[in-house]
Amino acid sequence: MTQGWWPEFLWTVFPYISLTVFFGGHVVRYATDRYGWSSHSSQILERRILRWASPLFHYGIILVFFGHVGGIAVPLAVYRAMGVPPEAYHAVAIGVGGLSGAATVAGLVGLIWRRLSVRRVRATTQGADWLVLVLLVAVAASGWLAAVVHNLLVGPYEYRASIAPWFRSLFLLHPRPELMAGAPLIFQVHVALSFVLYLVWPFTRLVHVWSLPLAYLTRATILYRARGVPGRRRPAAV
Repeated sequence: MTQGWWPEFLWTVFPYISLTVFFGGHVVRYATDRYGWSSHSSQILERRILRWASPLFHYGIILVFFGHVGGIAVPLAVYRAMGVPPEAYHAVAIGVGGLSGAATVAGLVGLIWRRLSVRRVRATTQGADWLVLVLLVAVAASGWLAAVVHNLLVGPYEYRASIAPWFRSLFLLHPRPELMAGAPLIFQVHVALSFVLYLVWPFTRLVHVWSLPLAYLTRATILYRARGVPGRRRPAAV
């Protein structure tokens, strides 16, 4: 993947297509389908599996997100200026990334099993839901393999000197596809799958993450007052 037109398309053209659809799709979706901007929760249909699978996924993905911010958005020069040894950084990345990635994958597997095994939940699951779940598992699993398995079996890969500057170069409108083309295959797979996920994101229930109250992470239901009935409350499934 280092010669020909394929690297140019995969690491320059496709990311811009994906990001354009990602941002533009959210604007169009919100303007045309504001009432569909929700998680379409199925909590009322099944809670036993959801009780452990949902927190594992949500808290795991939050830690993964901040790990990516620290590894990709922050230049390597900043870590060097702070005196952070590469060995210490990779040790923390493998430890924290391994745990958070494993939690994310375990949570997703639980959510998929829930939709497969519970008839009422399966009946409310649309094709887009399955696509998102499969993509999330693929992205999370490939990321875990890259961060943990590859680094432990092959050796630490300094993605802060290749993948991170490539990603930043996209936003500087000066893409450097050769940086991604030289990365190990598992890292390429993880990044490519991530952009596929961004491409379909605006057209799925994933849009609700931008308006999800933090209370949803700790409370099973949110109480609100019924209109026109003073003092009466009813639970809203989330």
